[in-house]
Amino acid sequence: MSGFVEFWFDFSSPYGYFASHKVDVAVAKAGRSTIWKPFMLGAAFKVTGARPFMDVPLKGDYCVHDWARLGRYYRVPWVQPDPFPVATLGAARVFYWLDNEDPGVAKAFAKAIYHAYFGEGRNISLPEVVVDVAAGVNVNPQRVEDVIASPQWKQRLMEASAEAVSRGVFGSPFFIVDGEGFWGADRLPMVAEWLERDGW
Repeated sequence: MSGFVEFWFDFSSPYGYFASHKVDVAVAKAGRSTIWKPFMLGAAFKVTGARPFMDVPLKGDYCVHDWARLGRYYRVPWVQPDPFPVATLGAARVFYWLDNEDPGVAKAFAKAIYHAYFGEGRNISLPEVVVDVAAGVNVNPQRVEDVIASPQWKQRLMEASAEAVSRGVFGSPFFIVDGEGFWGADRLPMVAEWLERDGW
């Protein structure tokens, strides 16, 4: 097998945040590279009828406990952000603009946005927070403001979200390996073995 492993995620997804710390290493061990693809999870929810975890009795409380536990397990920074979840349109638009310019910077920005929200509890739905995080990875603040408001990058994100749904992506994180889909951060070991064994 050859090619990239696609990592689909929503910036407001805690499980996507945890996967973001592990996916590149897991994939690199098999000699592959990862393409990061943010999308709007709400677009998938419209198709599946799913609701945010926090809106589901019992599940919401479990998830809050699980996320804190996963932070300790993976030894990565974790705070339960408030508000949660939030719309992350601006951050995702900026990611796709950066990815078009320099994928390495785009990935650094994605990691910084995830850390700002789940590592520091900053509200990444606010344009000024997105601008500040982007400045931290040496991206021009004025350009970021323009991109957040740009119809071009709004359309790009809409297209990415539609593509995700059309390819069966319904949750975050979701990995696509040579056409095979894997849902959930806990599927990363399976993704790694799938790569190692060339599927089964």
